[in-house]
Amino acid sequence: MSNKTTGTGFLLLGFSDTRELQILHFLLFLAAYLAALRANLLTITAVALSHHLHSPMHFFLINLFILDLGSISVTMPKSMSNSLLNTRWISYAGCVAQVFCLICFLGANLSLLTVMAYDRYIAICKPLHYEIIMNRRACIQMAACAWGAGVMYSALHTGNTFSLPFCHSNTINQFFCEVPQLLKLSCSDTYRRELAALAFGVFLALGCFVFIVVSYVQIFTAVWRIPSEQGHQKAFSTCIPHLIVVSLFLSTGSISYLKSVSDSPSPLDLLAAVLYCVVPPLMNPVIYSMRNKEIQAALRKLLHRLIRSKNNMSIFLS
Repeated sequence: MSNKTTGTGFLLLGFSDTRELQILHFLLFLAAYLAALRANLLTITAVALSHHLHSPMHFFLINLFILDLGSISVTMPKSMSNSLLNTRWISYAGCVAQVFCLICFLGANLSLLTVMAYDRYIAICKPLHYEIIMNRRACIQMAACAWGAGVMYSALHTGNTFSLPFCHSNTINQFFCEVPQLLKLSCSDTYRRELAALAFGVFLALGCFVFIVVSYVQIFTAVWRIPSEQGHQKAFSTCIPHLIVVSLFLSTGSISYLKSVSDSPSPLDLLAAVLYCVVPPLMNPVIYSMRNKEIQAALRKLLHRLIRSKNNMSIFLS
């Protein structure tokens, strides 16, 4: 296909050509996807229905879980569908939409994690001014800026990628449309674009990372000044989950985008993509629920309510 463009579509990488392994891939991805949907939706519902959890921190958490739902829904359903139908096809428009949405959700996710670090900084270092600084309007504006940053970053990245002509092949060595893999298909010199895209992404991630680190240096300095052990535990119970989520997000993303892209299908590329597409959305609600007693109580209350409703419905139908 040296002289043929891929304007009609692309072929995604399948996990296997064996039908039994394709079904296994479908079942494993389905189980992970349903688990992520259930965990995120239950946590969102529990927080939304608990009025005492309507705080800035939990408002940002709801936005984080929505972004996680979006990012995992962009890649996994298409891959599951291809395995189930024994195909590898994705249309050109579908690939553009997949790239735009995934980068948008991931970029907004990073921006929101940075905003959440600022929220924890104000709550612990300036508690007397917390309600004034983190008022409802300010929280909505911060969340909107995080989403807006994701949209802008995605638009630049997507436009930069799909303005290139593709003529080397139409086979993407990944189970979804990934920018580094797409750049390998271009018949033009992509070195400068690859370097510019990488530099912009690293600059954004590094800026957010530095802001988070500086915030937590000041947070931990303030925490050690708290005289009571209970105060230490309360502060750490809200900070540790956020630090774990940030570390998980940045580490999986770095593994995927800073490694060299192979010209042939590589198990390492697939594993790295699964790490940053599947693991964070699946683990984030678990991480926050394990360390936050208020969320645990809200989840128990919601589950009891759902069980009661199910029992009442069964009695009514019988």
